[in-house]
Amino acid sequence: MGVPEVLDIAQDAIFTLLLVASPIMGVGLVVGLTIALVQALTSIQEMTLVFVPKIFAIFLALLVFLPYMLQNMTSFMDRIAQRIVSLS
Repeated sequence: MGVPEVLDIAQDAIFTLLLVASPIMGVGLVVGLTIALVQALTSIQEMTLVFVPKIFAIFLALLVFLPYMLQNMTSFMDRIAQRIVSLS
C-alpha cells in the first residue's frame, strides 16, 4: 500500500466523518443561534438557558438521523473491508 492509497483512505474517512457529524452539529448550531437571538431580543442574560433545549434537540436529532449515520458508517466500513481484501 502506497502513499496515494493511504491518502485516499484518509480522505474517505474525513468525508465520512463530516457526513456523519454534520446533521448533529447543524442542529446544535441552529438551536444555539436561535436561543441566542431570543436572549438578545428579550435581554435575558442567563448562560445556562441554552443547554437544556440544545441537549433535547441533539438527542432528537440523534434519533432522527441515526439510520442515516449508521448507513454512512456501514458503507465506509464495507469500502475499507473491500480494500483490505484487495490487498492480499
